[in-house]
Amino acid sequence: MTKTYVIDTNVLIQAPYALECFEDNNLVLPMVVLEELDGLKKSDGEKGANARLAVRKLEGYRQKGDLLQGVKLSGGGMLRIEKNYVNVELPPDLPDDKPDNRILKVCKGLSEEENENQVILISKDLVLRLKAQMLGIKAEDFEKEQISDDDAQYTGRTEAYFPEELIKEFKKKGVLLKDVYQSDEEGNHISLQFHENEFVILKPDQSTKKTLLGRVTGNKIVPLVYKKSKPYGVSPRNVGQYFMQEALMAGANEAPLVIIQGMAGTAKTFYSLAVGMEKVYNNPSKEYRRVIVCRPNAQFDDDIGFLPGDEKEKIAPLMRPIIDNLEQILDSDDKKRYEDEDELSDKIAEVFERGIIQTEALNFIRGRSIAQTYLIIDEAQNMTPNQVKGIITRAGQGTKIILLGDPQQIDKPFLDEKTNGLSYAAKHMKDSPLCWQITLSAEECERSLLAMDAVNRL
Repeated sequence: MTKTYVIDTNVLIQAPYALECFEDNNLVLPMVVLEELDGLKKSDGEKGANARLAVRKLEGYRQKGDLLQGVKLSGGGMLRIEKNYVNVELPPDLPDDKPDNRILKVCKGLSEEENENQVILISKDLVLRLKAQMLGIKAEDFEKEQISDDDAQYTGRTEAYFPEELIKEFKKKGVLLKDVYQSDEEGNHISLQFHENEFVILKPDQSTKKTLLGRVTGNKIVPLVYKKSKPYGVSPRNVGQYFMQEALMAGANEAPLVIIQGMAGTAKTFYSLAVGMEKVYNNPSKEYRRVIVCRPNAQFDDDIGFLPGDEKEKIAPLMRPIIDNLEQILDSDDKKRYEDEDELSDKIAEVFERGIIQTEALNFIRGRSIAQTYLIIDEAQNMTPNQVKGIITRAGQGTKIILLGDPQQIDKPFLDEKTNGLSYAAKHMKDSPLCWQITLSAEECERSLLAMDAVNRL
């Protein structure tokens, strides 16, 4: 049965290609959506760029026919602009002058004329979807970019057993996937389905205390290469950090994209900076020219043009967590670190003055080709799928991109744990030989005793 989807403005702002994703169903754009796109097309940043792209796509359809009557879509459906239903009555507490309510009028008018089961509002706005439900209008989120529950559960690591007699072989050249298994409650061996670059905690089947760490590559599990490394003097404190260190230390030719997820306090940013400092500051091979750190923020990216000062002054408040981590990396002595604040500040200033680490707003990365750079995107869960695609496709020769974040801590409107850019990248880059990813567990929180206790209690 053909359905009629009414598209909200925020869907096109986040996914300008959305009109191409509804197969052979009919799409309706209320006139107010055009007005909102027109008001946003001159905006700075991602919002303005996407509005302009959406308008260009609509112009392409306009050239094919009359959008008021309907234009054929490539998937078989029809797209039309709806300027009627302005006189449809809504409850008195939903004023006519609000764009969202004008969209609801179109939905209500269409539902009254057609089979109401066929009219569905598509919006990223949860409040608008709630209003629609109150009016008896079906409403859904735009699901094209959503990840499934199974995708959300992938952590980039697993546990398995293997024969005790293969320990020496594993340490020399690894073991074949067919020799690795798990056991059910009755002790029967269960074969496993591994993903490329998935990390594995291997346990010899005749020993309860021995544990070996490896990574899937091709048809084998190979031992970690950088297990004994100490980037900028930092040592792993748990299994998750051993895996994280392996992914970060691997060269850009082998692991150009690393995705690290985990709650606050699991040292994602700290460890990424430490490896970056090691690679740029201490590495004689000059693998990378510099470290660039970006931190997307729900409102900052849109409002940066109105803030005073140059780019560095504008983004300075956003980068304060980076400074906090650098303080610990540059002076590992917890007891004496803050005895001379001026000396510590000078050390940090030198890192930035020499260009070893640069901080940039996400908007300034757009459109660039970044070569031979160690690029850290912190708080990547506040990126849209379109933004993360734009970042990854900016990678030039010799560049390594590290996406860090916690999908449970999202500050940006219209994003959630299943639609944010970090989760989107993790899903679509899984099994890529060029992407390594790991999710750190709550038990691997290393921030402080209080932080760990709060994880368990709150």
